Amino acid sequence: MEITPQTDKINLLGLDRQAMHAFFVNLGEKPYRAEQALKWVHFQGTTDIQAMTTFSKALRNKIADVAEIQAPAIAYESTSADLTHKWVLRLADGNCIETVFIPEKTRGTLCVSSQVGCTLNCDFCSTGKQGFSRNLSAAEIIGQVWVAVRSLSQKQGLHDHAITNVVMMGMGEPLLNFDNVVAAMNIMLDDFCYGLSKRRVTLSTAGVVPAMYRLRDVSDVALAVSLHAPNDELRNALVPLNKKYPLNELMAACKDYFNDATRRYVTIEYVMLAGINDTPQHAKQLITLLEGIRAKVNLIPFNPFPNTIYERSDAMTIMRFRDILMKAHINCITRRTRGDQIDAACGQLVGQVNDRTRRSARLRAKHARPAEAPPTT
Repeated sequence: MEITPQTDKINLLGLDRQAMHAFFVNLGEKPYRAEQALKWVHFQGTTDIQAMTTFSKALRNKIADVAEIQAPAIAYESTSADLTHKWVLRLADGNCIETVFIPEKTRGTLCVSSQVGCTLNCDFCSTGKQGFSRNLSAAEIIGQVWVAVRSLSQKQGLHDHAITNVVMMGMGEPLLNFDNVVAAMNIMLDDFCYGLSKRRVTLSTAGVVPAMYRLRDVSDVALAVSLHAPNDELRNALVPLNKKYPLNELMAACKDYFNDATRRYVTIEYVMLAGINDTPQHAKQLITLLEGIRAKVNLIPFNPFPNTIYERSDAMTIMRFRDILMKAHINCITRRTRGDQIDAACGQLVGQVNDRTRRSARLRAKHARPAEAPPTT
């Protein structure tokens, strides 16, 4: 597929309401034009500025001189037997990212990427092994929603509410791309765009603690934390970011995030790795760690990928772990694996990353030697 060249024009796709107001004021127009433009771009799904017929011809020409509407291109898409749908989206610089839609009876969840690759290099995640290229722009983040809405719609490109939830759980660490992610989430929540509830947009972080406090102050989206270990020694091995922001700091930020909100909980994500973090002792440590925190726990069966040293905990082990948490009155569910047939399950997204960290090359060299598993304390 031909790659659309990058231009110096402003991509209207990435402007939230505040930025769109500023855009029109800078053109010498009234701020209310912003709401009209947002509706054309996101609700109507137009990519043609000349199709914005609520604007005069002169205004359309003025906008077109300095702006464009450019969504990521679909390089590849596939659907698994369980109807999970994955898009591989090619960006203007040749990098590719992945976006996944998971349909269920009462909702449809879109998993959105925030970076090309990931900087964090979590040991059990395929995305991190691809290395890192760059942050996505706000237009490239919301562009994933734009593409999915158009692809899934039964009404010639208009909204039909197939997407009810968005999770920032795709490629990358969202809080390391803070401003662009917040702008994109503002667009998701805006009634002139996608109109999603604050309870139906979730940001997942590995624990960038200062940015968690900042997010609390500027947004009220739901929060998920990729925990995966109940003690610092094990988490240092699985999630290297823990060496910078250890568990006592992370748990304080979790406790504070919804401290003043009733009936809102931080979701704790915990991937189940056989013989690594799945023993009754680990479950009891997790209970102690979460004491006093408004939290619910999602247990995630590990999804394997090439060259990984890990295996998925068996069903009985996961059930035992869950039961220990529930007996301690911790709300806990086991997430059902979806999309693993097309490498669309949690931890399997890889895209096509022009890796500037050389991590992928180092990983290939590492696999020439026997690998050691992290400690199981």
